[in-house]
Amino acid sequence: MLIVGLTGGIACGKSTVSKELQTKYNLKIIDADLIAKQVVEPGKPAYNKIIKEFKPYIPNLINEEDQTLNRANLGQYVFENKHELKKLNSIVHPAVKYEILKQILLSYIKLNDMIILDVPLLFESKLYLICGIIITVSISPQILQIKRLIERNPELTELDAKNRINNQMSMDERNYKSDYILDNSGSLKDLTISIEKLIKKIKPNKIWTILDLIPPIGLLSALYTFVTRRIIEKYKNKDLKQE
Repeated sequence: MLIVGLTGGIACGKSTVSKELQTKYNLKIIDADLIAKQVVEPGKPAYNKIIKEFKPYIPNLINEEDQTLNRANLGQYVFENKHELKKLNSIVHPAVKYEILKQILLSYIKLNDMIILDVPLLFESKLYLICGIIITVSISPQILQIKRLIERNPELTELDAKNRINNQMSMDERNYKSDYILDNSGSLKDLTISIEKLIKKIKPNKIWTILDLIPPIGLLSALYTFVTRRIIEKYKNKDLKQE
């Protein structure tokens, strides 16, 4: 089973690509954003930890009508402080990773030939290490990214938008670490055409899919992917430091 990592900066169009892959190509999507919302539902362990950690510092952290987290207030607080963002990620990420691995195993049992691992922080979370192929959705210049982010979230100021973008990995680094780049700087039609071309290129053939479903071969394939990613990571990180 080919695991395709899909990532991209905020407001770059990753969700649009993910939806297209699901609806047009009928691919299984494991959506980290959706899982992240599910693991912080009221009563869940991650929810309780967030309340304990952040409630003293964030007014109206909880929506009174349904006891859910006020994600806007929480987001504004942590994106203004990298230390607090790391603290939040240390609570949410382990719960998300556990659920993602459960869904990957279930997809393998269901004999899926290819799945899309849709993760905004694919590199930061180290989940790219299990991906046979990595795709990033990118746009440029940054002013276009800021414009689209504010259009999507009108409650944000330009400064808020810049803070959220600057708290993520840079576009250049993310692009460099990926195998394929989908440029979403143009029209939706242009993006759709690019997706179609890429899917034709990366879709695994039937023979390899059948072999990969045999447990010993599948395990060796997964180990090969992990080791290869580690080697590539070491090389590219060294290259980035020299720039």
